[in-house]
Amino acid sequence: MTSTTTNTPTMDRPSGRPRLMTPEELAEYLGVSLHCVYAWSSRGGGPKVVRVGARLRYRPADVEQWLDRVTDSGTAG
Repeated sequence: MTSTTTNTPTMDRPSGRPRLMTPEELAEYLGVSLHCVYAWSSRGGGPKVVRVGARLRYRPADVEQWLDRVTDSGTAG
């Protein structure tokens, strides 16, 4: 059995919307632990969470917006 992991969600829905990321995919994408992702969802501080029933999901655009807000610009002054 072959497993492929992608770093970014793909447009694989008939609606043309990007596939929502799972907590595991988000953790891998950001290079953090799954525990960290779940802590963000319960305490705040991470990307906006979409709840689908009891499951947590993340919109790729929300993840990128959150990264833009929390990433150091790196500009020296």
